[in-house]
Formats: sequence, structure tokens, C-alpha cells
Amino acid sequence: MTLPRVVLISRRFWPLFGGAEVAMAELAAGLREAGVEVTLLAAQWEPSWPREVSHRGVRVVRIPQPHLRFWGTWRYLRGLRSWLQAHRQDFDLVYVSMLKHDAYEAVRLGRELKFPVIVRVGGAGLTGDVHWQLSANFGRRIRSGCYKADAFVAISEAIERELIVAGYPRQKLHRIPNAVRVPPERTRSQRDEARAALGEAHPLLALAQPAPVAVYSGRLHAGKGLDTLIEAWQLVAARRPDARLWLVGDGPERAALWRQIDAAGLDGRVVLAGAFDSVDDFLAAADLFILPSLEEGMSRSLLEAMAAGLPVIASDIPGNRAIVDDETHGLLVPTRDPQAIARAADRLWNDPELASRLGAAARARVEREFSIPALVRRHLELFERLLGERAAAAQRHALS
Repeated sequence: MTLPRVVLISRRFWPLFGGAEVAMAELAAGLREAGVEVTLLAAQWEPSWPREVSHRGVRVVRIPQPHLRFWGTWRYLRGLRSWLQAHRQDFDLVYVSMLKHDAYEAVRLGRELKFPVIVRVGGAGLTGDVHWQLSANFGRRIRSGCYKADAFVAISEAIERELIVAGYPRQKLHRIPNAVRVPPERTRSQRDEARAALGEAHPLLALAQPAPVAVYSGRLHAGKGLDTLIEAWQLVAARRPDARLWLVGDGPERAALWRQIDAAGLDGRVVLAGAFDSVDDFLAAADLFILPSLEEGMSRSLLEAMAAGLPVIASDIPGNRAIVDDETHGLLVPTRDPQAIARAADRLWNDPELASRLGAAARARVEREFSIPALVRRHLELFERLLGERAAAAQRHALS
């Protein structure tokens, strides 16, 4: 098989990172490792950022993105269009993250210049792409344009259902779940080394080695249920004063969460650690992972924790149930229930054998079903199918 030349589009990208951006980075790196020629287009959010960089061996080209709201979007879309027009002979297909402005522009240009466009949809519910199209300026117009993409990748069943209800063609939907890299199995000494390294990097992360530590990683967003997690930590701290909760990430709720932590007297016990390119050291240092989200498509953060062999506590919502079987790969708890989170944490810390069994089963499931090689293989199959259909259609047209 001749490997395609692929352009990926992710308006937000390194050094700005959330779940969607990490997913695109992993796909880009995985495709490159498989021998695919990959270019990733992103926004140049700051004038001081270089226009072109290499990220994990992938060429990243940044399109100017001024800070002024509407003007900045227009400039970015104009630059995106100009780049794709100028380099049309250098790529075979385009793959876009999210059903937003750049997907609309790519689909419109793809129909004009005859290249297939695939759109990846990674969010569900109130924070998802379908809801955004209903509430954003020009959202409905963008949706009508996005309908014409050649294919849509939905990372979960919940997202696939939302797309169908919103009118997206069922025959164009392809479910390809998120994938993560599986690190080597962690030892106790590696856990202690990770804790020491984090403590040296930031005094708020310093702790006594035996202290129980839980971690959350992801966006600090209202839909993540972190206010409930902090409420739960008041109950945990009452029984285990040495227990620590690290919230790794950034987002619009940071200030509100800090006020809640301060008002609850949890300063030092709950730490807003900030955003990092990699959460590997945090996962290596922790005893368990907690994801209290109200809605999820398919959480990369949850998959990363499972790949690291951590026992997980996750809210009992469809996106999490697609990854975690309760009492097999982790513990599922009701949303908005701080008592249930606190009980689950106590249970795992009081039963090391259960924690170890759940962590091992979670890691095995990720290795089996959510690995990077599987992600790349399924995308290449989709690319080959679309390009084959395009070639066959062009041949029929030439003969008619």
C-alpha cells in the first residue's frame, strides 16, 4: 500500500494542551512512525512563537492568529485556506480536530480542490462539538458546511449518537476510540523517585513518602465535576489528614477552585499543580486516579491513568463506562456524590490487593484495546478507503 500524505489541523496545539490536542499529537507521531508524511497546521497564538517547529518529529506550521476575537478567527481561516491552496500538490487528504471554524473551511476548500476531509469529534454533551454548533456564533452555518465532510471519526458511542441526532450522515461515521502509549510497569522505587522529583520541582508537591496521593489530570472546567471532588476531599482529609489530591491542568475554573480549596481549609492538601506537556511523573507518583466528570466523550486522562496501572475512580457516565467495567477495571461512582468518592478512595487505600488487581486489569485492557498502533492502523484503513473511493469516482467520471 502506498502511504498517503496527510495534513492534520488542530487550531490549538503545543504548547497549549488539552485532551483533543494530545490526541492529535499522538496520532501525528504515530502516523510519522508508521512512515506517513505528516504536516500539522495550528494557530500561532502569540507573535513570538516561531512559524514552524518540529514536535516529536512532526512538522508543525503555525498560522497567524491575532488576539482580537472575530478578526483573529478570520485571519486564521484566511491563512489556513492560503496554505492549503499553495500546497495542494503536497498532500492527499486533510484530517481536522473538532467540528468548528477550521473544519468548515477545510470542507469547503476540499470540495473545491478535490481532496477528502475527515473531521474528528472528541467531545460530548454541553462541552462537545455538537452542542457548540447549536450555541456559537455562526454555529448552525458551520454545521451545514461540516455535513459535507467525507468522513467523521467519533471516539465514543455517545458522540456517535449525538452526531446522528444532529443530522450527520450515519454512513460517514466511523468510531475510532482514543489511544495512549503504555509506559513500562511502575515499581515502588520509581514511585518514590517520581515523588522526590516533583517535590524538588515544587514545594507544594513535597510530601512524606508513605502519604496517600490521588491525582486528577485534564481541563479545569465546570463539566469535570471538580467542585464535587474537592467536597469529597474534605471527607477524606477528616479521616486521613496526610492524604493529598493533585489537580493537574488549567482552565476557566482555576480561580473558583482555588477559592473553594481555601474556604474548605484544604490548602496544601489539595494542590492546583498547573498544566504540563506530560503527566507521566504525576501518574507515577500517585496511588490512584479520580475522574468525577459530569460528561465525557472518551477521556484520554482516564486511559493514561489506566495505562500507568493506577486504580481509578470514575463517575458513572456513558463515556467512562465504555472504558471501565465497575469492580473490574476500577470503581464507578454516581455523579455529584462526594460521599461516594470518599468511600471509594478509602476502600482502595484500605485494600491494597483490590487496588493492585484493578490497576493491573485496567492496564491490560488499554494494552489490548486502546494502543497507539491500533489507532494508527484504523486510521490508515480509513484513509485508504476514502482515497480509493475518490480514485474510483474520478476514473468513472473520466470514462463517462
